[in-house]
Amino acid sequence: MKKTLLILVLLIVSQTASAQLFSKEKIKNNENFDKQRLSWGFFLGLNSYDFQFNYEQDMDDILVESTTGFNVGLISDLRLNEHLNLRFEPGLFITQRNLQYSPSAFQGLEYNSSDLLREVKSTYVHFPLLLKISTKRINNFKPFVLAGVSTAINLSSNEENPDDNSVGQFRTKKNMAFYELGFGIDFYLFWFKFTPSIRGVFAFNDEIVRDTDPNSPWTSNVHTMKTRGVFINFTFQ
Repeated sequence: MKKTLLILVLLIVSQTASAQLFSKEKIKNNENFDKQRLSWGFFLGLNSYDFQFNYEQDMDDILVESTTGFNVGLISDLRLNEHLNLRFEPGLFITQRNLQYSPSAFQGLEYNSSDLLREVKSTYVHFPLLLKISTKRINNFKPFVLAGVSTAINLSSNEENPDDNSVGQFRTKKNMAFYELGFGIDFYLFWFKFTPSIRGVFAFNDEIVRDTDPNSPWTSNVHTMKTRGVFINFTFQ
C-alpha cells in the first residue's frame, strides 16, 4: 500500500512539474533577445578527439587513446528567421591522442617499446559555419540542432618536418576539413543567454603524412586516418 501511494505521489508530482515547465506561462527573461539581427558571444568547453583508421590489409588495429582537451572561442550569430540562425564560431581546440601499435606491425624488424607508442598533439584553429535550427521558445528555454561544415589549421602539425617515424616523429597534415552535427538548449537567464551543447565533428580528408620508407611499420598499412571528435561547449551571449 505504501509503495502504491508513493508511486501515485511521484506520478502526480512529475505531471505537475511537467505542466509547470512546458505549459504554464512564465515571466520571460530577455524577451527580445532573439529579435536581434546580429548577436555576439563566447564559448568555453571540452573536447575528445579520436582517429578512424582504414587499413590496406587486415592486421591488428592501431589503438587510439583519447584525452580530454580544452576549447575556447567566439560566436557571431545572424538571425535568418524565427527558427533559423547562421553561426560562425572560430575557436582554439587543444587536444592529444596516443597511438598504440601492435608488435605484429614490426614483424621481422627490430623494435623497442618506444616504437609502439606515438603521441599526436594537436592545436586546431577551428572555423565552423553552422546552421542552427530551433524549435519555438518555451518559456525560458529553446532546444535546437546544428549542422554545418568547418575548416581547421593544426598549429601543432609537423607536415613539413623532414624527419619521420624512423626518428620518432609522427607527422600529420596542417589543413583539415570537417562536417559537424550537434544539438543543445538555449536558456534565457536574467542578464544573458546560456547554452550548453554537444557536437560531433568528422573529417573529410586523410590526416596522416606517410613516412619516406614505403614499408614503414607506422604508416604503410594505413589507407586513411581521419579525425573525429566530440565537443561539449558552454556558450554565453
